[in-house]
Amino acid sequence: MSIWFRKPTLQEANLHFDTTILGVLNIQFTEIGDDYITGTMPVDARTHQPFGILHGGASVVLAESLGSLAANFCVDNEKYYCVGLDINANHLRSVRSGVVTGTARPVHLGKSTQVWEIRIVDEAGKSVCISRLTMAVLGR
Repeated sequence: MSIWFRKPTLQEANLHFDTTILGVLNIQFTEIGDDYITGTMPVDARTHQPFGILHGGASVVLAESLGSLAANFCVDNEKYYCVGLDINANHLRSVRSGVVTGTARPVHLGKSTQVWEIRIVDEAGKSVCISRLTMAVLGR
């Protein structure tokens, strides 16, 4: 069963992000299932910390981007919008290069809050980061 208020398309998911941090980091939304959204981010100089590995903050940007987009696709955007309230992340494995993939799935979809779990993996499918994002659902 689909969780979306209206099933989004990848085209609209990736629309208008060229001039935001998503464009700077080349984050792309790649798949929308009935209850999840997936996206990718390259691991390169833009996303490295000084030791040449994926910056934890970049992982958090990917996680919040996926969860925030997903949250807003779950509500009637003429009446509501969702904004981040809290995020945490556990960084499990370092990555030096390649692409990481994040998948956001709901833990709770309530009237005033939503909670999302975002799992980020490397190209071998090994866990890199797990994040939990709480979103506030606000009226327009």
